[in-house]
Amino acid sequence: MTVLVAGATGTVGGIVVRRLAAAGVPVRGLTRNPDAVLPSGVEKAVGDLSDASSLAAVFAGVSAVQLFMNWEDQGAVVDLAVRSGVRRIVLLSSDGTPDEALERRVRDSGLEWTILRPGEFAANKIDIWGPAIRAGGPVREAYPDVVGVPVHEADIADVAVAALTGDGHHGRTHLIRGPEALTHREQIRLIGEAVGREIEIEEVGHDQARQDLIATGFPEEVADHILHYFVEWVDAPPVPVSLEPITGRPGRTFAEWARDHAADF
Repeated sequence: MTVLVAGATGTVGGIVVRRLAAAGVPVRGLTRNPDAVLPSGVEKAVGDLSDASSLAAVFAGVSAVQLFMNWEDQGAVVDLAVRSGVRRIVLLSSDGTPDEALERRVRDSGLEWTILRPGEFAANKIDIWGPAIRAGGPVREAYPDVVGVPVHEADIADVAVAALTGDGHHGRTHLIRGPEALTHREQIRLIGEAVGREIEIEEVGHDQARQDLIATGFPEEVADHILHYFVEWVDAPPVPVSLEPITGRPGRTFAEWARDHAADF
């Protein structure tokens, strides 16, 4: 039976469909973009999670589905999964601001459910710090010594694949974080090592950091959302989580993530 992955071209979904296809699992990738190119062996389905009425054919023959939290009412999509005979549902939620209503809908669906709550995506650094690093200038930071535990997107995908295809995940909520606690200063140093040059840090105030994020292209509410966590972590830093009991391997370090993404900087 087929596994349906929503957000098949996304940061995590793109890896999940590749992992499933490589393992010989029949996989259908859901995307909003009719021109999207998916990996070999992945069936493309075009549709929008915000319009469940358009997805009946997409869910036909599906045994397991991965959804992702996108701040739209997906309750109707969960209901469609139930009506379509889906047996297992995996929801990619969030550690910081989970969609509690959607999580509740998934838990109450009667399906085999797993909720994934990833913390800070390491990939966010590409958008936050990437423009300054690519320009060759210093990274302007309001909280250079705040501690985070960024997680490699490949580790999130590995947990998702385990939950979609393996046993022992039903009724569980998996917290997904990186394997090590690092300050922003340490993270920037590791990116510098990956790209082969030292990256300077210019310390600025909170308001200036907010203006910098907005000038980079972040909407105001997203800039505030990002900085909110940095402020929160000053007094209550997140702690690492071992994913090895789920994936069978240690979590990827930030240095490994930086090497994997050196070209993005």
